[in-house]
Amino acid sequence: MSESAKRRHRAVTWALGLCGLAYPVVLPLALSSGRRGFDEAEVLPAAILTVASLALVRRAPLTGLFFLTAAWTAAFAEMPKVEVAILFALLVDGALVYVALAKPRPVSLTAVAAVLLVQTGVLTVHLGGTPADLPMLIALALLTAGLAWSAGASLRQSRLHARELAERSAAEAVAAERLRIARDLHDMVAHSIGVIAIQAGVGGRVIDTQPAEARNALAAIEETSRETLAGLRRMLGALRRADQDDAPTPGLAGLDRLISTTGAAGVRVELRRTGERRTLPAEVDLAAFRIVQEAVANVVRHARTDRCEVALDYGRDELVVAIADEGEGPSGDGAGYGLLGMRERAGLLGGDLTAGPGPDGGFRVSARLPLAGAAR
Repeated sequence: MSESAKRRHRAVTWALGLCGLAYPVVLPLALSSGRRGFDEAEVLPAAILTVASLALVRRAPLTGLFFLTAAWTAAFAEMPKVEVAILFALLVDGALVYVALAKPRPVSLTAVAAVLLVQTGVLTVHLGGTPADLPMLIALALLTAGLAWSAGASLRQSRLHARELAERSAAEAVAAERLRIARDLHDMVAHSIGVIAIQAGVGGRVIDTQPAEARNALAAIEETSRETLAGLRRMLGALRRADQDDAPTPGLAGLDRLISTTGAAGVRVELRRTGERRTLPAEVDLAAFRIVQEAVANVVRHARTDRCEVALDYGRDELVVAIADEGEGPSGDGAGYGLLGMRERAGLLGGDLTAGPGPDGGFRVSARLPLAGAAR
């Protein structure tokens, strides 16, 4: 809310408060004059102040309730009739709805108890000579006050529940976004660091005997480092803009570059595609690329082999991604987070992922990514 809007709100609240302050004086005077018959000049100010007091209840429930109770207590003392008692109950109970809606349960229950105490006392004092109407009016006051408080408390509980759900959804969205960023960083950095580690090891072993090969390893380290830094800058830029729709996202179109950098690390990747190749939903395209990237990085780091195979099967309703090698496979703790991230990516799209020893040795990762689930 702007500062000018706050000032207007305060001014209106003060104006309504002044009307509420005048209400307990004007209303009994109007009813006192009404003994000789009501006229417009007497009724109109009381009606205006009644509306103003009800409006005050919405802005300051307890203050508005106090002025309404005081005004109608004085009015009933001036004209102790059943009709006035009914109006007393209805108007004050309307205010109780807002009190129960706006205030915590102990405060609202205290307000209900105070109102009922005032109403019962006023009815007993001023209708003591007509006991036939007294039990009915007290029962009416208890019933309407209970219903008013129940309605307000129920609405308050519904609003609190809706707010809790909204806060929980927001927290889950933040957690999901953090997890997505963590997966992207892991997939990007783990692959690049794996390639750099392999190339650094090769360069260190051959720097004295094969300087040309060492230079090639250093060139591959430089290229991989630059690509990783560029990817990190793109991700950080997208986070700063808070608009990832404009940020370039990797996909299966980047497989050729991935195969090139992996080949420079000493692992030759054979890519095989089957089925009708076509444009995939963005989330499927990204998930498939990240799964291939992480699986190939695991081959580089753990498999102790010089080749692996990547297979993409474009089905009618799903994409199946398989990465297989003939090496030793990951150790017990070598690829835990990577495999977990791949499973999460597949699961978010309604698919699944399996990973384990291949039928002929080595290690195999297979992911099924439904296309219809991504579209929904």
